[in-house]
Amino acid sequence: MAKMKAKEEYVQIDDMPWAPFPDAFSKGGITWRLLYVSPEAGSWTAVFECPEGSSFNAHFHTGPGEYFLYKGRMDVRGGKAEGGDTALAPGYGFESSGARHDKTYFPVPSAFYMTFSGPLAFINPDASVIANIGWEEAQGAWQAHVDAHR
Repeated sequence: MAKMKAKEEYVQIDDMPWAPFPDAFSKGGITWRLLYVSPEAGSWTAVFECPEGSSFNAHFHTGPGEYFLYKGRMDVRGGKAEGGDTALAPGYGFESSGARHDKTYFPVPSAFYMTFSGPLAFINPDASVIANIGWEEAQGAWQAHVDAHR
């Protein structure tokens, strides 16, 4: 059976509404915009606005991810002072499959673009999984936000 190639898409980012990123997975008012999902690749791409003092809760990457920090600063895995990385805009980062982040912190207003290959597994302190957020969950949350604001 012949398969069809996925169609090309374009998104005008500033024409989209910002959605609050769930408080169960972040602190401090992080917002996001879903740009693309690829069910066949199991990936999803989004942009995030992170106010000063905001953070993502503990998680690990079940697949690799790549990000471009285009504004601000992001302390990843505790930042350089704790053996992790301190990303300064403009900066690029790669997260390997299995990379664990007990806290990703934004000490100044920041923004980044990221493609996730596979879900993010948000975890409890004992590393038990609270939720897996993959392309399907991201798409569902985004669609619910869009539908609520029509």
